Amino acid sequence: MKDFWNGKRVFLTGHTGFKGSWLSMWLSMLGAQVKGYALEPPTEPSLFELCKVKELLVQSVIKDIRDLDSLKREMVDFQPEIVIHMAAQPLVRESYSIPVDTYSINVMGTVNLFEAVRVTKSVKSVVNVTTDKCYENKEWVWGYREGETLGGYDPYSSSKACAELVTDAYRNSYFPAEYYDLHGVAIATVRAGNVIGGGDWAKDRLIPDCMQSLILGEPIHIRNPHSIRPWQHVLEPLSGYLMIAQRLFEDGTAYEGAWNFGPNDQDTRSVEWIVQNLCDKWKGSQGYVVEQGDHPHEAAFLKLDCSKSRMKLGWSPRWELGEALDYIIEWTEAFKNGEGLSAVCFNQISRYEGF
Repeated sequence: MKDFWNGKRVFLTGHTGFKGSWLSMWLSMLGAQVKGYALEPPTEPSLFELCKVKELLVQSVIKDIRDLDSLKREMVDFQPEIVIHMAAQPLVRESYSIPVDTYSINVMGTVNLFEAVRVTKSVKSVVNVTTDKCYENKEWVWGYREGETLGGYDPYSSSKACAELVTDAYRNSYFPAEYYDLHGVAIATVRAGNVIGGGDWAKDRLIPDCMQSLILGEPIHIRNPHSIRPWQHVLEPLSGYLMIAQRLFEDGTAYEGAWNFGPNDQDTRSVEWIVQNLCDKWKGSQGYVVEQGDHPHEAAFLKLDCSKSRMKLGWSPRWELGEALDYIIEWTEAFKNGEGLSAVCFNQISRYEGF
């Protein structure tokens, strides 16, 4: 992987977020030249600032993805070979409070991204990061395949389904496979969800809420103990994103379309299972309590079928869920003890890669 990425010019939107910061660090380890484009870090504290990610990039541009002129200017100026689009309003519960912003960021932000790609002739590979929640969730027991019906109960999920449709429209209209020899651009969307890892401080997300309660020595409060999710360490889907970006660059339209990246079936677990295991692993845990009352709708069950990624990409999860929780505990203890967090992240990436 390093031989491919060394020296590649990568335009990464959303680089100040949780996933974007992890991906920025990984790309820097691989020797890529990264230009980031995003708003200020969305949380305080933030992984971006704690790990001094800005120092690893060619440039960090703090601008809004909805600013089309700025986005075009920055992308054209950088002349990237690969574009990875991660900028988003990523929270289900927040989308109930700010539906207009959620749609404008997630839908029109995607439109703007492809408008910028249209005028940047250096681009060969585009990966648009959406979510597992883009499917019309019928809460059945088998996993969703990439060809299943798109939908979305809440504004966030719906907006990401719309972003998938936007991607298809731009691919068909401006970058069709039959004219690849003329435009040279290959496009894919990638779907993952419930990623967990050290350095996530987003509000109303399970792992951040758990870790903050554990640090403070307080009981963890959970809303939906029986909800089941495809939990996976953040490095798992990121490895898939890197893999598909490389295949698009090298093999073009053969790897276009949508791709699922999720955990093994045994790691599709309930909220209560996650919380209980974190409590067992953390010294001095005060346990957890289940909050009563009404809460905004969230799916009770969701699972992905990743057969396509396994068969065509050779991708599969490397860490079991219990191991992923161990790495989160390791990161959080380092944070609590004031240790150098960049080194912790780089070490975990190296262990994931098997070095």
